[in-house]
Amino acid sequence: MRKSADWMSIADERILEALRENESGTPTSLSENEYVRFSRPHLHQRMTKLERYGLIRFLGNGVYVLTEEGQQYLDGELDAATLEPDDED
Repeated sequence: MRKSADWMSIADERILEALRENESGTPTSLSENEYVRFSRPHLHQRMTKLERYGLIRFLGNGVYVLTEEGQQYLDGELDAATLEPDDED
């Protein structure tokens, strides 16, 4: 079972799962995924948050990939509540 954090939402689960399945993604491409079903602006906001907590990494040009920590979270091996965010801009 996955151990989520209080800052996480159901959109985060869908984003992480989609990135694992597709190896990478953008807010636009995920908004067009029939299983994600969130708007591009909402996905952008959530992906920025997931990046701050180290679960995904921004490659540039809007593209994100799953990190090792993100994979561990999906596999139920990482408690997301133990993650600390990077400093906000």
